[in-house]
Amino acid sequence: MIVLGIETSCDETSAAILIDGKVKSNIISSQIIHQRYGGVVPELASRAHQKLIIPVVEKAIIDAGINKTQIDGVAVTYGPGLIGALLVGLNFAKAFAYGLKIPFVGVNHMQAHLYSNFIGKEKPEYPFVCLIVSGGHTQLVLVKEPFNHELLGETLDDAAGEAYDKVAKMLGLGFPGGPQLDKLAQIGDSNFVKFPRSYLSEDSFEFSFSGIKTSVLYWLKNRGYYPINENSKKLDVQQLSDLCASFQAAVVDVLVEKTMRAVEKYRVKHLTVSGGVSANSELRKRLLAAGNKSGVKVFIPDLEYCTDNGAMVAVVGWMLLERGVTSNYEIGAVANLSI
Repeated sequence: MIVLGIETSCDETSAAILIDGKVKSNIISSQIIHQRYGGVVPELASRAHQKLIIPVVEKAIIDAGINKTQIDGVAVTYGPGLIGALLVGLNFAKAFAYGLKIPFVGVNHMQAHLYSNFIGKEKPEYPFVCLIVSGGHTQLVLVKEPFNHELLGETLDDAAGEAYDKVAKMLGLGFPGGPQLDKLAQIGDSNFVKFPRSYLSEDSFEFSFSGIKTSVLYWLKNRGYYPINENSKKLDVQQLSDLCASFQAAVVDVLVEKTMRAVEKYRVKHLTVSGGVSANSELRKRLLAAGNKSGVKVFIPDLEYCTDNGAMVAVVGWMLLERGVTSNYEIGAVANLSI
């Protein structure tokens, strides 16, 4: 079975070709226009997707070494995400499938992240716990069997990735600032500032990262480093690195503690991590170490599959199409679709 996967939920236009469950191409075009605005502008994202969707899909087909008439099905993200961005990919997929008279299936973006660890040669065994951590979501999910999920907890306010980007903006690191913050943190002292860790109640799997974001803001304000202007004090490179390391340590402590608590409670032997923040070096290192200590196998996608990509959509589409699941042409984009 040859499946075309399409992803346009936010600011990446991506398409991938999957042949019998193996990725043959995965094209990702990121939109740099949003950097000047310090965040994703929905209308600009939609327009960029319209310009990019055809060349991105064509390149995915060419790189896979196939002809479009060989494609057996189309999988496309239909939510959650930016409604205008979702509609570009969804409507293209409908037209593409209709023109070739092949089935298409709508894919839940969060499920695509959840199953992104099935792209590799080694695959987790059911049941397993999955930590989905990205700019828009932070969730712990118990996966009992294919497409049988129990949401254990999610963020009550800012997602971890959102907190990263907002703190990076406060520090003048630009957008998206998460990767730059992670890079600086690697040469910083995580004990420089003892930022609060929000664990909520002892048995809770919910998350909250707005408090640490606010703590960073007041630390900067109280010392004259924020707001950034010609009159504000400037952090030197070491101070900036130490501050990044301190913030990152607080976020990662919470993510690791709650994730391993879920693993222990549900007695699973496999743990998966996915989403854009799964590319974070400290999170990867800490979870791998925690898994090794507990005798739990930890699966983390290759960096290419951490951020939004068509391959993870194609994988879920392939799993659904193999089970005879398809979507009709009345399916619409759902901005707040739950997992």
